[in-house]
Amino acid sequence: MAPESGITRVFQMLGKRWTGLVLAALMNGPGHFAQLRRAVPGISERMLSDRLSELGALGLVVRTVEEGPPLRVSYRLTDAGLALKPAMTELTRWADAHLPDEAAGCPQEFRA
Repeated sequence: MAPESGITRVFQMLGKRWTGLVLAALMNGPGHFAQLRRAVPGISERMLSDRLSELGALGLVVRTVEEGPPLRVSYRLTDAGLALKPAMTELTRWADAHLPDEAAGCPQEFRA
């Protein structure tokens, strides 16, 4: 039995490495590129830029240029991006209950 198209689309997006962690980093509010890079250990600048662009194209993240000097760019979740929080919280609860501890590392804001 094939999965429904909605769940297929969700995991095509969330299944990409780093995407969920970038979304999680933005759940507490807007962040600048350097802040997001620090919040997602191990992600390269290029990968972060790619993920932010993809999330922007999906309507989940908005990029805002703050006039300087210095010129700064910040990113924030749209309402559609923020609407993912309950689902991510439930996925974290499931992971805590069913995945081995070495798979831990879910962001604290999704722990109940």
